[in-house]
Amino acid sequence: MRLFLAPLFFILALGGNAAHAFEPKAEKVVDNVYAIVGPLGQRSAENDGLNANFGFVVTPKGVILVDSGASRLGAEKLEAAIRKVTKQPVRWVVNTGSQDHRWLGNDYFAAKGAEVIALARTAATQAEYGAQHMQGLERFLGERMQGTKPLPAPKTLAGETATLERGGETLELAYTDAHFPGDARVWLPKQRVVFSGDLVYVDRLLGVLPWSSVKNGQQAFKALAALKPARIVPGHGRVCDLAQAQRETGDYYDFLVDKVGAAAREMEPMDETLDRYADLPQFRHLENYGDLHRANMNRAFVEFEAQ
Repeated sequence: MRLFLAPLFFILALGGNAAHAFEPKAEKVVDNVYAIVGPLGQRSAENDGLNANFGFVVTPKGVILVDSGASRLGAEKLEAAIRKVTKQPVRWVVNTGSQDHRWLGNDYFAAKGAEVIALARTAATQAEYGAQHMQGLERFLGERMQGTKPLPAPKTLAGETATLERGGETLELAYTDAHFPGDARVWLPKQRVVFSGDLVYVDRLLGVLPWSSVKNGQQAFKALAALKPARIVPGHGRVCDLAQAQRETGDYYDFLVDKVGAAAREMEPMDETLDRYADLPQFRHLENYGDLHRANMNRAFVEFEAQ
């Protein structure tokens, strides 16, 4: 956990000016559930760090927002996208994780009266690393970070899972602990929609970072699949069905655990293992494959080597 933030900003691309700024748009998933799909590229001034997916549920008593953006400006952009769908205010914010774009917009919505909620470990990780998130993002977003204040979720939920009832809607939270410690997913049982947080990636290859766990990822993905969701709002990429999520995320977790992890447990040489699996045609089409695949295998190997 001590290496939590250092590599994060290594993978951020320096943003240019915001002349061609990304403007979030809501797309209907089912009924009263919407997704806001961010760009697949890196954080930049143009996208205000909104290079991830967000979403919301419209209820008669207000809007439930899933994740709040990477800055005050990012939060304002998310709010503007919501207002094109409904005049209801954001009354609740649920954080799926502690990575910057999941929660640094919390303060903006809290100041307007929203209740901000997360599982307890998620909020604790936000509190521990908030200052480092701010310092790192200021390097890339510059003056566009003005007015942003890190606010870990004030309302915390105990236990490995928790059920929320807000605005007549039911939300079930459960830890995934895959990409970041304390990461979670949100399941809407009535609509059969899951907001996966950074457990599921489609259209681009998932990233395995020094604090990630592919073992946790494999287990969490199997638990998500057991829900048999009708639609998935992934952490990154288009809204999808379970079949696409399985092909582009679930199968990759299986590969990392069952092939790379097995090689590590058998004490095979790391370089030979990485060379053997350097080219995987079934994942080659995913964005960032060339940049991330070997590093992902390296970190998966280390995770199982240490066990």
